Amino acid sequence: MSRSLGIALCVALALFGPPSAVADDAAAEASVGLPARYLLMDANGRAVSNEDFPGRLQLISFGYTFCPDVCPTTLAEMAAVLGALGPDADRLQAIFITVDPERDTASMLRSYVRFFDPRIIGLSGSPALVRRAADHFGVRYEQVREPGAPADQYAVDHSVGMFLLGADGRYLRRFAYAMPAAEIVGRIREIMGASQQRPGSQRQPSPAR
Repeated sequence: MSRSLGIALCVALALFGPPSAVADDAAAEASVGLPARYLLMDANGRAVSNEDFPGRLQLISFGYTFCPDVCPTTLAEMAAVLGALGPDADRLQAIFITVDPERDTASMLRSYVRFFDPRIIGLSGSPALVRRAADHFGVRYEQVREPGAPADQYAVDHSVGMFLLGADGRYLRRFAYAMPAAEIVGRIREIMGASQQRPGSQRQPSPAR
């Protein structure tokens, strides 16, 4: 199966199924209290941190471009969330952080996330910075290589799910893998609505990019 066909199948899976996928609230709430900080680089080499999107929520996933199924499914769901939010998507920044900085070049990351939605940005950095960011989110990952395989041929076993940061860049919650996009959208809208109801709160424009 070609890589593009595999991604397309995962997109369909994220949008239309599986019917047995349910939210795992216990797992989603298990990471309460995480520092959820990062300092990485975008595809243009610009430093980006969790504090760079004031007034906007951040929806973040970790993965890698060579991932055969979980990552394409997660990014397809992320794109579905952006689409379902309509104009309110301007109040949310979707982010994909690679856990394979050795192979995921800036150009590869840019092309990969644009396949799903051009509003998603890909972030990378040195192996040390990526590891630090992952640790701050409680994300675990490791390379898995078949015996005798070349050094650049390996899979990456990693934690799944999506993380939501608030308008102040602080951790709010984790959405379990395969949680229906409609449910994620509903919870994001609740948070957006609560933010608008606070005294002195106001809708903030998107920062120039």
